[in-house]
Amino acid sequence: MSMNIAVFGLGSMGYGMAQSCLQAGMNVHGFDLVPDRVARFVEEGGTTGTFAEVASSLDAVVVVVLNAAQVEHVLFGDDGAVAHLHQGAVVKACATVPPEFAKEMERRCAERGIHYLDAPISGGSVKAAIGQLGIMASGSASAFAAAEPILEATAETVFRLGDTAGAGSAMKAVNQLLAGVHIATMAEAVTFGMTQGIDPNTVLEVISKCAGTSWMLENRAPHVISGDYTPHSQVNIWPKDLGIVLEAAQAAGFDAPITETALARYREAVEMGLGGEDDAAVAKVYAAQADLTLPGTES
Repeated sequence: MSMNIAVFGLGSMGYGMAQSCLQAGMNVHGFDLVPDRVARFVEEGGTTGTFAEVASSLDAVVVVVLNAAQVEHVLFGDDGAVAHLHQGAVVKACATVPPEFAKEMERRCAERGIHYLDAPISGGSVKAAIGQLGIMASGSASAFAAAEPILEATAETVFRLGDTAGAGSAMKAVNQLLAGVHIATMAEAVTFGMTQGIDPNTVLEVISKCAGTSWMLENRAPHVISGDYTPHSQVNIWPKDLGIVLEAAQAAGFDAPITETALARYREAVEMGLGGEDDAAVAKVYAAQADLTLPGTES
């Protein structure tokens, strides 16, 4: 029989993961607060039905929402998913959350006989759509086994980081520290170059061939150069994710001043009304402070 799954959260990442599972031959039910996303997914082959109608037949629930509060609401809120799943079903939780929260979700799922895989994702919307994400996963052998078809459909690489939840989310925090800092540093470097009379496109052309390059420079600088801030990954993500990093660092007695500085830039971007734009829009914070005109913003 084909695997029967539900994907909660049809944003840029969740939609791509749902598409990848469809392409792998699964029956996929998509749920989102935005009705148009659900309608579009059904038109592309998603299976219809309300969650109440399909819950008891589901083999897995994939949760691709924004934060811990939303994960808890999907799983254990009013009419939450876990209460309706059959024993042996698996929850694959992909949101960036604190490690201790992931452990708590695993415990609460286990009380209901439900497997929980702590499975944060990385790679962006493009890789999500073609099933080539990196997944930082931890959980029991049974959770991995139950989620295996979904992992195969959505991931290029699955990092198996431990036999209990929490380790996957801890590794995602390390990734987000680097990714968030690198995006902010990309913005700083590109705009600094502009103060020195160097066109952003020239910065990208040269630095991408030099030791100072990074994946984030090569991926995000083109957004600044084109002046296109259509969100593939929103500015709004970073105050939450870097906040998780700093929370974990504080609990460990660890000082993370570079993360703190990057976080301040994202918070400034949100205050400027840029939260819903692509995270490369953090360059606008630097541009405003230096009275620079970025490509695509010329009057």
